[in-house]
Amino acid sequence: MTKPGAERRGFVPDHIEAFTAGESTTLLEFLFASMPDRKRTPVKNMLRYGQVRVNGTPTTQHDLPVAAGDKVEVNLTRAFQVFSHRRVKIIYEDDDILVIEKGYGLLSMGTGKAGEETAYSLLREYLKRKDPRNKIFIIHRLDRDTSGIMMFAKTQEAKEAMQHNWNNMVLNRKYLCLVEGRVQKPEGVIRSYLIENSRMEVYSTDDPDAGGQLAVTRYRVVADRGGYTLMEVELDTGRKNQIRVHMKDIGHPIAGDRKYGARTSPLHRLALHAATLRFVHPVTRKEMNFSAPVKFKI
Repeated sequence: MTKPGAERRGFVPDHIEAFTAGESTTLLEFLFASMPDRKRTPVKNMLRYGQVRVNGTPTTQHDLPVAAGDKVEVNLTRAFQVFSHRRVKIIYEDDDILVIEKGYGLLSMGTGKAGEETAYSLLREYLKRKDPRNKIFIIHRLDRDTSGIMMFAKTQEAKEAMQHNWNNMVLNRKYLCLVEGRVQKPEGVIRSYLIENSRMEVYSTDDPDAGGQLAVTRYRVVADRGGYTLMEVELDTGRKNQIRVHMKDIGHPIAGDRKYGARTSPLHRLALHAATLRFVHPVTRKEMNFSAPVKFKI
């Protein structure tokens, strides 16, 4: 028999009040004006303990400037969760999706090893801290050593909407890569069929009947210097290792990519970065556009 008071307390969901600024002021003054029925000390304490965020960013700064149109939210239940990790940065979040910038050297999703740290596991833990009922779904992946923008779904509906209509929902994806050698053609299109062998290596074939998947990569030379070429790459298709294989195919493997023929590693990493992701929101149908700049010095 459970002793009185020993029952595990059920999860209490966030109770969030939202306000929109009508004129320029400071945050604390705006909170006082927006919550006239609350005493000033509790309002100050909510700000002090991280229960206030402005335009989606938690803050404790009482004199933070608030402009007309800014959205101010107050969590009456608890402090807003703040995500912090050296290899993952959340750049957008709503009720349906998460958009992040992933650092190189981090898997998008686990391989089955216990305790493996991945972008998926980090975000799952973050969302579960907010509400144990929260879920997260992977939509697409970046290779472990590729950095840049990727997105996750927070609902099954958002996941299915993106995955079932990926080619129409994703309007543009741009990558930056630094390749070995000087690429002679200022721009071009690489087209082949990609096959993965038993050693988990992907290779190209021109034979459409060989069982591979069609892969189309478009590139544009940005700069070349010192035996390297900086390229902007766009994908018509999203196949495993597509850019890495296609750069090898044209004789200019990505710097640092020993798996696909690179001999040098001037950046001490795979020099491939997902710089831009533009897509149609799976629920609101609004166009979303995110960029994550990177500096590949040559």
